[in-house]
Amino acid sequence: MNNLSSNIPQLQLDYEIFSPAAIKLSSDQIVQAVELSHEIFHVSRKWQTYINGLALFAFEEWLKERVDNFTIKREKCTVLQPALANVIPVVANLQVGEFKICLIPTGSLDDSEIEIPQVIVDLQEYIPHFYVLVEVLEEQSSAIISGFLSYQELMENRTKTNLQPEADWTYQLPLHWFDSDVNHLLLYLRCLATEAIALPAIPENRAQILSTMQNNLTALLPQLQSSQRELWEVLTWEQGTAVLTNPELLRWIYNCQQQTPNFALTSNLKDLFKLCTQPALNVGRWLWDELDELAQELSWTLLPSFTPAVAMRSPTEEFEEIIHQLQHRGLEIPSQARGAYQDLLLAGIPLRLYAVTWHLLSESDSHLWTLLLVLGTTSQNTLPSHLKLRVSDQTSVLLEQGINQEQGDSYLFTRVVGNWDEKFLVSVSLMDGVEISLLPFTFYPGQSL
Repeated sequence: MNNLSSNIPQLQLDYEIFSPAAIKLSSDQIVQAVELSHEIFHVSRKWQTYINGLALFAFEEWLKERVDNFTIKREKCTVLQPALANVIPVVANLQVGEFKICLIPTGSLDDSEIEIPQVIVDLQEYIPHFYVLVEVLEEQSSAIISGFLSYQELMENRTKTNLQPEADWTYQLPLHWFDSDVNHLLLYLRCLATEAIALPAIPENRAQILSTMQNNLTALLPQLQSSQRELWEVLTWEQGTAVLTNPELLRWIYNCQQQTPNFALTSNLKDLFKLCTQPALNVGRWLWDELDELAQELSWTLLPSFTPAVAMRSPTEEFEEIIHQLQHRGLEIPSQARGAYQDLLLAGIPLRLYAVTWHLLSESDSHLWTLLLVLGTTSQNTLPSHLKLRVSDQTSVLLEQGINQEQGDSYLFTRVVGNWDEKFLVSVSLMDGVEISLLPFTFYPGQSL
């Protein structure tokens, strides 16, 4: 006689495999999930990213099989962005129609509670209209959509039970809070107005708060270069909030954990905070013969369109001569390019920085711009020795250029190219640590951002 009790787990597994609710994953979808996991360095996060990928593909199949007119937008989905997938162990920011969905992958739902990360409950950037449980049966290459909970219901239950987060930035939710009839979810997605589930607005002072924490975070974030350390082990929740709501800082952590620690990454952190917290000059306005208010406040001077060079040396004429020298060296500068300059004072040394920008026409990407920088002195003398010009973007120090002592340079030239969502920070320094950084440069060719 067989012991029936010993066969219960197998029977349960068989039921899950053959359940009509089970969604079979294709080999192509499994390969895609594996490819997503390859972007993550830490072993357990790599596995979680793989499971998250399977949950995403299963949920999309589940929707398509039942309703053919849902619009699924996955562009902002966290699992598809390695820097976010590296720190958020669920699938947040999936959009179905106008609803935000967060998928919570699980194994078999044998426990009475389920663990979810605090980030999807308390940070407005990741809070969804619906939390959806996806039971991923990895060995059977299938998954089951097991239940859902609205944000509104979660908040009501949280208040009733005084639910508090754990020290590791997670919440333990009773499983019975979730509605197991997922047909109700389809009904809500089809018929409910998004206004029925009000989501909290994203605070407008994120950059300001980050700025107040800059010094502490500059000291703490390098501790996360070890992929073994979690954010909650190094940061307070308030510090974690500032980091988790800033994609550039999350990308910096991700890059650190993917690479051998090096001085350049640490050096870039200082520039990165300036790029994240300081307002930026919109040099795209220069193409309209305009300076934005920030450039006007900082005494930038817009230069006229290029004209033939003359012998005089006013800033405008000097600029013309520099441009002709660069064109003579083979640098192509279109006639629609526009420039401006600002006089700087570094340790008592009068300097002048010319900046020239134009929209790059490219068949592969129509949203490219370039920034040409020319650093000289206002007195037309050679630049001081040990002077350096550094340009950083949100990912790294792009270049650091010094003076060629033998050639007795009168100018330092450099040029960078970026997309419209990229900013550049320009710093000028001397060897003794004296440094000035200008406000970041950004480019938007419209007349307003």
